[in-house]
Amino acid sequence: MPTWDDVVAIAQRFPQVEEGTHWNTPSLRVGGKFFARLRSEAEGGLAIACDPSEKEALLAEGDPAFYTTPHYDGYAMILIDLDKIKVRRLEEIVEDAWFLKAPARVRKAYEAAGE
Repeated sequence: MPTWDDVVAIAQRFPQVEEGTHWNTPSLRVGGKFFARLRSEAEGGLAIACDPSEKEALLAEGDPAFYTTPHYDGYAMILIDLDKIKVRRLEEIVEDAWFLKAPARVRKAYEAAGE
């Protein structure tokens, strides 16, 4: 079962990831743009940037690791239950979120380096 520390370690594989806070909770940014935060709300979980069509597909899978709340309906964010997600799947989601929010020049440099 992954933890916030695992999320941070995965994200730090990518350039210009910074730790900080968002809504007084631990968060991650790339190029100054927020892309993930550990939620302290009653439902808990990880809130992470996600393409809206991907969010819809993840929720349609019925995997209990992925969920949303009325607050996040209509937002390009998916909620993840860290107790229920496999590390490999989490790695994919974090990578997708990083690519979604990273500035184009940072993405291009990363891809050019062959990572």
